[in-house]
Amino acid sequence: MHMCTSIIRPSPPCSGALFASNRGTKTTFKPPRMAAYQKLLTVGTKIIGVGRNYAAHAKELGNPVPKEPVLFLKPTSSYLENGGKIEVPEPLEALDHEVELAVVIGQRARDVPEAKAMDYVGGYALALDMTAREIQSTAKSAGLPWSVAKGQDTFTPISSVLPKSMLPDPHNIELWLKVDGEIRQKGSTSDMIFKIPFLISHISSIFTLLEGDVILTGTPQGVGPVKVGQKIEAGITGLLDVHFDVGRRHRH
Repeated sequence: MHMCTSIIRPSPPCSGALFASNRGTKTTFKPPRMAAYQKLLTVGTKIIGVGRNYAAHAKELGNPVPKEPVLFLKPTSSYLENGGKIEVPEPLEALDHEVELAVVIGQRARDVPEAKAMDYVGGYALALDMTAREIQSTAKSAGLPWSVAKGQDTFTPISSVLPKSMLPDPHNIELWLKVDGEIRQKGSTSDMIFKIPFLISHISSIFTLLEGDVILTGTPQGVGPVKVGQKIEAGITGLLDVHFDVGRRHRH
């Protein structure tokens, strides 16, 4: 699918590239196999977030460590490709950043045994789960869903998809995030409470996972606000990095 008609919001102007590269440049050609990986994000039907999957992050927000995965849904319309602008809606002054390893599903998965779960992984990406913390706090106190706090347009910035062969051990990689050049988050996926095979098995027992669906596996400690005019850089150490500007959403 050509990026200009994709569900993923491009950073204008849109080129002939299928997806922005991981270092902020565009290419006009990708080998067919790599193009197939990027297409995964355009065919997915949903994003499943996993909350509080790092004990230190749960602690910094004053939440107990969960006994089972805390799940929430985000629409695919919240995707933003590398180099785009994260939009802060009025009257909010800031959004919280959360850097995460995204698991991209490669085939239909329903009631998958944990022992076979990794067979259903199509690839990985780096994603940000941008959160309107004030809205989320109000929703939580009222027992309401987090959809408005986490699902707005541009609230899921995401890298291009890496083949799973590039992450032979996804539970031993370092995630990091900087705001205006200052390191805010750095942590290892080894600290996940619920590992990827368990997450796929558990989630597929609730929702049928389809090709291109994405699981956001949680964020390490260090989450915090980012304001209009600031810049975010994030990455997987030794593999990729992405960058995004933060701006104001102007309603027409």
